[in-house]
Amino acid sequence: MTIVRQPTRAGVRDAAAKIAAILPQTPLFTAEIRGVPVCFKAENLQPIGAFKIRGAWHRLTALDAEAREKGVVAYSSGNHAQGIAWAAKRIGIPAVIVMPADAPRVKIEATMAMGAEVVRYDRATESREKIAAHLAHARGAVLVPSFDDPWIIEGQGSAGIEAMTQMVEMKLPDPARVVIPCGGGGLAAGITLALPDAQITVAEPEGWDDMRRSLEAGWIEPVGDNPPPTACDALQTKEVSPLTFDVLSRRGATGVAVSEAEIRDAQRWAAARLRVVVEPGGAVGLAAVLAGKVDPEPGLLVILSGGNADPDAYARVLGSRD
Repeated sequence: MTIVRQPTRAGVRDAAAKIAAILPQTPLFTAEIRGVPVCFKAENLQPIGAFKIRGAWHRLTALDAEAREKGVVAYSSGNHAQGIAWAAKRIGIPAVIVMPADAPRVKIEATMAMGAEVVRYDRATESREKIAAHLAHARGAVLVPSFDDPWIIEGQGSAGIEAMTQMVEMKLPDPARVVIPCGGGGLAAGITLALPDAQITVAEPEGWDDMRRSLEAGWIEPVGDNPPPTACDALQTKEVSPLTFDVLSRRGATGVAVSEAEIRDAQRWAAARLRVVVEPGGAVGLAAVLAGKVDPEPGLLVILSGGNADPDAYARVLGSRD
């Protein structure tokens, strides 16, 4: 897509003000890991169960009257889909979402329940970007990517502004390092802009850690051929965008990869210690800390990015012992 502008910290602050006017703050929890207090921003407790509501609201409220009449087209495995559907319903504009046929049933049903039209595709053989672009062109609608968009990035970054405010109010250390689940990098890039004094670490599932490898290489490295299966449906982005990569690379962000077993362990830990449901993709940051791939330190902030877990799969995780 054509990038009409770059995301900015001022844009993140504007997004935070817009979101604060319509949504309550998500909780900030604290718990000790290896004797060190760690902060957890519970974006899994958003009305749609994920942080994506932030970027969706910032993007759709920026549309003019003509664009709103024709509506929007988006593509997503589920959380961005629900964010767009929620914002579109509240504003009163049509929304079409291109979703993989194998997306969790709970995410597809929730998106449709909010009034969005869902078009399904085969993740292995079809391009969601091409399908969405065709639909947007045919309908004259605005295409809203899940991360490759400056408004989306700024909106997601509002979570960082909010967390910083909460940590100050709770008399906790300022965020020194933030560990962030990463698919396309929209949330990580937004928080990077929001918290310029914090070190940023992105967390991804093994085999899908293209942002980690890209940051290490200094250029964008796509996911390799035949990536392994992962429960992290929300993080199965095969290539990050120049927009998100540029923000993170210029700030010296680093990345880590976690195993499926480590992710399941994090889901169980979050249920037992924080009393919250976290989906696999939302738990990768916590998994990195629990596995010792990120050391606990004063001012460590971990983003729990989503809680839309498939009920049956989640029950199996809680009942298993890896």
